[in-house]
Amino acid sequence: MASPATRRSTPALAVTLLTLAMSLTTQQPAHAAADRVRLGSAADVSRTSWNGPAFTMNGAGAVVPASMNRAIAEIRGGTGSIDVVVLGGSAPTSGSKTPECDTVMTLTGVNSCTTWTLTAAADGNNSQVNTDVRNAEFVYFAGGDQCRYAAWKGTALEASVESVVAKGGGSGGGSAGHHINSPLVYDACNGSVTTSEALANPYDRYISFTTGMFQWAHYGGVINDSHFVTRDRMGRSMAFVARAVKDGLTTGGAAWAVGVEEGGGSLFIDRNGMATEYGKDAYVVLADHQPEQAADRKPLTYSNFKIWRLTPGSTFDFKNRPTCGYYLRSVTNGVPDANLYNGTPVTNCGAASGGSLTETEPNDTRDTANDATGLSSPTALSGTMKSTSDRDYFKVTLGSGQNASVQCAVPGAYDADLYWVDSSGSTLERSVNNGAGTDESLTFTRTASGSGTYYVDIEAYSGSGSSPYTCTLTKN
Repeated sequence: MASPATRRSTPALAVTLLTLAMSLTTQQPAHAAADRVRLGSAADVSRTSWNGPAFTMNGAGAVVPASMNRAIAEIRGGTGSIDVVVLGGSAPTSGSKTPECDTVMTLTGVNSCTTWTLTAAADGNNSQVNTDVRNAEFVYFAGGDQCRYAAWKGTALEASVESVVAKGGGSGGGSAGHHINSPLVYDACNGSVTTSEALANPYDRYISFTTGMFQWAHYGGVINDSHFVTRDRMGRSMAFVARAVKDGLTTGGAAWAVGVEEGGGSLFIDRNGMATEYGKDAYVVLADHQPEQAADRKPLTYSNFKIWRLTPGSTFDFKNRPTCGYYLRSVTNGVPDANLYNGTPVTNCGAASGGSLTETEPNDTRDTANDATGLSSPTALSGTMKSTSDRDYFKVTLGSGQNASVQCAVPGAYDADLYWVDSSGSTLERSVNNGAGTDESLTFTRTASGSGTYYVDIEAYSGSGSSPYTCTLTKN
């Protein structure tokens, strides 16, 4: 506190202070206008049909080409192109102003990508922003601060994003953009909470939620988390879902956390709620009973969280959520069990979850293809690129109107490309991402009548080795 002498003022000093205050007020910059940068075509495409919705949930802010490529292909249904809008709450501090669109524009089937930087809640009612979003087929929320995104709840922008998904487009994001795409959002509006803080007090002041914003089909009762393993966020997600059950923030007495690792981790979810993991691991954490102790200023006690570890290429059915394949971990007086990120499943899902086929050489041609036509979906196709000229064929069938998606987890020993080939040998779809260990994915829909024969073709582009690839073939 200032002394009485310094707090006294003369009339002249008062006038001086008032003038200074008015000067500072007038010099304060007004709220920066929403910033728009568009890449690609200046005109939006006009589509009459969309094959989504499709979603990408990323552990870090960057677009993951493999999962984004699949989302674009799903929405396109194999034809035409789409427009993408990226929404961000702040501009990048260095490098390109449009890092997400820079990646998106390298992918097949993209007409344009528009980046909007919106720095105030009122920007959610910006007419040009909403026009761009409603004309788009995919909306991607950039990394940053999910509290800024939560502030758009109830604005026109919320409804515009929902309209994109409703017409069969898609939504997604990374880091903060991953958080905002779950129905229960850890909004971080009071600050970011660590695992130790959340387990010591699941009602810590840094824990705040936004509900009732985006409610995507098959994704009910979920709270997303990002940078999952690197920043050790399993424990805080446990606290989130335990509190959600205690407070009735979800329905049915259960809450689910979906944590995705950074460094290329991405969970793709198709229109039927089938999720496929890309790049790095993801985790699904279920709290399906009341916590033994969850109260303000008391450490969490919760027995037997059910945890599914999703490695690259594995799937999780959010529409028909599994009751098998999980391992168990508990928290006692704020102290979690050891080895939270890995465990032996207490139940095996067995063959009912899909089929599998390991290559048998020779399978380098369509005539010698390994036959996967009789296997149930999803089917795991695996093999190796034994030489720099190796190629592996797997035979499959599709009925009229049936959709197939193939996602290949490629080991770091080599670069392999993926092709969808018809019975005459013509390539109908391809995925040729560059780099050893880079995953590949594609989708295809049969529009002709009756059933048809196709081939999944995996080819060595560079390198070789004995490390296996695994391609997940899903038909719906």
